[in-house]
Amino acid sequence: MNPVEPIARLDPALRPFAEFRTNLAPEALADVRASIDQRRRQAAAELDTAGVEIVDQQVPVDARTIGVRIYRGGPTPAPAVLYCHGGAFVLGNLDTDHLQCVEFARRAECTVISVDYRLAPEHPYPAGYDDAAAVLRWAVDNAAALGIDPDRVAVAGSSAGGALATGLAQAAARGALPPVVFQLLHQPVLDDRPSPSKEEFTTTPGFDGPAAEQMWRHYSGALPAAAVPGRTDDLDGLPRTFLSCSELDPLRDEAIDYALRLLWSGVGTELHVFAGTCHGFDSMLPGWEVSRQLFALQGAALRKALHG
Repeated sequence: MNPVEPIARLDPALRPFAEFRTNLAPEALADVRASIDQRRRQAAAELDTAGVEIVDQQVPVDARTIGVRIYRGGPTPAPAVLYCHGGAFVLGNLDTDHLQCVEFARRAECTVISVDYRLAPEHPYPAGYDDAAAVLRWAVDNAAALGIDPDRVAVAGSSAGGALATGLAQAAARGALPPVVFQLLHQPVLDDRPSPSKEEFTTTPGFDGPAAEQMWRHYSGALPAAAVPGRTDDLDGLPRTFLSCSELDPLRDEAIDYALRLLWSGVGTELHVFAGTCHGFDSMLPGWEVSRQLFALQGAALRKALHG
């Protein structure tokens, strides 16, 4: 039996985006960045953020600073979420997942610290990861001043940000970073190796297999195993995990594989695969019923993990 074409499996609500592609060709990056940044900046400016206090801040690290955006959605000392935005390691800034951070802060009554990490290819691995790790250390070291509880810190990320968040959780489990109690990963980038979903979804909206290959080339010319969270064999000691992904996403299989490996390692794991959706559906249609379902599930998982 021949499989149904991906476009025919896409939910009707997402069909208007069927021709949308993420072009990560080196010569196109500047224009793609400018276009996405403009759209997300406008969306962030129009978002209703009632009930969430938001402040931008610079975190000093060595001889430079890292930008963060802090979202306070609950009374102090509040549990905290260190958040890494999506963007294939090469796109995005603090506006990229502004909506998601507001949702997390509001729904889980927590403080979200979003990291404006350095982007490839100008700053290849481990620059972005090092920035996220530095902000995690800074947040725990300055917990009292930030009004957060250092014993209730989670990590979260979407797409490439999911790779960074996963790396932070793995380092924390090894004792190389402060402990984290939970990880929330949405459509995460986890593995550079081939998979059936990467081979099948070569023309899917939002993100496709060729873009995934180009993403890894940008991230590091000679990719070390440490840059790829899915290559880690030892998953013991990792925190409880919420993992969500899309049916029609080249990254689908690595997300499901990682969730299974976590379960086999005895890590409490909640996995959701959203049928008929593509990579980034929650940003394409944030008001869509399925996107709201995702936000509700994520908020409930964070609330349970951080407040018990």
